[in-house]
Amino acid sequence: MPGWLLRLWGGAMGRFGLIVIAVVAVAALVSLVWTPFDPQDSDLASRWSTPSWPHLLGTDDTGRDILSLLMAGARTTVFVSVGAGLVATAVGIALAALGALTARWLRETVAVLVDILIAFPVLLIAMMISSVWGGSLWVVIWAVGIGFGVNIARVTRPELRRVQQSDFVLAARASGLTTGQNLTRHLLPNVAPVFIVQLSWSMAVAVLAEAGLSYLGFGASVVDPSWGLLLADLQRYIGVHPLSVIWPGLAITITVLALNLLGDALREATDPTLRHRAAPTHTPAVVA
Repeated sequence: MPGWLLRLWGGAMGRFGLIVIAVVAVAALVSLVWTPFDPQDSDLASRWSTPSWPHLLGTDDTGRDILSLLMAGARTTVFVSVGAGLVATAVGIALAALGALTARWLRETVAVLVDILIAFPVLLIAMMISSVWGGSLWVVIWAVGIGFGVNIARVTRPELRRVQQSDFVLAARASGLTTGQNLTRHLLPNVAPVFIVQLSWSMAVAVLAEAGLSYLGFGASVVDPSWGLLLADLQRYIGVHPLSVIWPGLAITITVLALNLLGDALREATDPTLRHRAAPTHTPAVVA
């Protein structure tokens, strides 16, 4: 097992993040073939059931099983977070490479473009796109992916510039490696820790953006299971059945918290400057 992974698991934040993400991923996979009840199956005779057997988390206003809805909603969460992460990866690497490895006029143009794009909040971009193309999960994926890809490019670009001046990169260029070969063999592996941390944060933003946009009606359609849609449906009854609202809100909060803590733990596990603390100095006692 790689050393950084052992360090990640050894810390409380990293262990918590890995466990929560694993639980969400397993719930999403299991829901493809099995859920305790059909998530869209209404049973008016069981509406507003309290947490008990067989409805472990209770039911909603139409008798749907909340645990089944949360498991099905995990599919949407995983789909959006992974999709936004892939888009952010492609956008971030492309912009960072153009801003670090090309001619000066192109580097400066990309830097100005990144500064302009980073000024627009991700949720605002998603709402603007939704108003034109309609709300869907793909809108959330592309909006969050592009928005956070710009953030990744902004952080990764100076790291690429720094590594590009290293002796081993200059030696590789002198040996005949092209810019593309240097990028894949030397530059990207050396900026991977910074990139991975930013990617984990982008996935957290994607989860929060999907829930928020679905809550506002700009995200998942009514036929797609979503934690944000479930929260929007149940919040009207918070004064009468407050426990039912807790479950989707808790799922969103814990997942976003886990991804953010995982990003911090990854930074500490992969950055040598944070791992090597200065040892406390020992002042010898003066013997009288």
